[in-house]
Amino acid sequence: MSEQSLPAEELDPQITDSCLIKRCLQGDKHSFSLLYKRYQQKVRSTLYRFGTNSNLDDLVQEVFIRVWKGLPRLRQTTHFSTWLYRITWNVATDEQRRWHQLYTQKQALSQNLQVISLSSQIEDMHYQDLVQRSLQTLSFDHRCVLVLHDLEERPQKEIAEILGIPVGTVKSRLYHARSYMRDYLKQQGLEL
Repeated sequence: MSEQSLPAEELDPQITDSCLIKRCLQGDKHSFSLLYKRYQQKVRSTLYRFGTNSNLDDLVQEVFIRVWKGLPRLRQTTHFSTWLYRITWNVATDEQRRWHQLYTQKQALSQNLQVISLSSQIEDMHYQDLVQRSLQTLSFDHRCVLVLHDLEERPQKEIAEILGIPVGTVKSRLYHARSYMRDYLKQQGLEL
């Protein structure tokens, strides 16, 4: 609604904030709407200047919700604008505090995830190193079967074809290779 189409009462600067507040306290929601129209742009720009522009509409709404709830406690209605700016400041401060807490939590979580990730990478490297060393201690025949089956995920029948040995021999070598690997890794302190 443009200013030209507003009722004369809404444009009348003679209607003081005190008068509107008095009407609000008597339950006149239209008077609160007039207060809102009178101050919402100032509240918005103040919040913006405080640096709380990410969810400006929600914050403006929060300011006026607090105003509505707090009107019965307003002692001097002549100081409405000062009180309103104090509420605006409180909303901006709360938002900054909330944002800072979220940012701090995200930073801490990110650092924890990096430490966990690094720790996990070190554990993986250690595990991979142990597996590689244990593979080197296996006989070539046992190592080939284990690598083809467990790491390359080839079926036993295909391994038998690749190596030119019976499927029973593949099964036997796989069993002995796994058993050896399990014992070796346990001796190195890994729990399987």
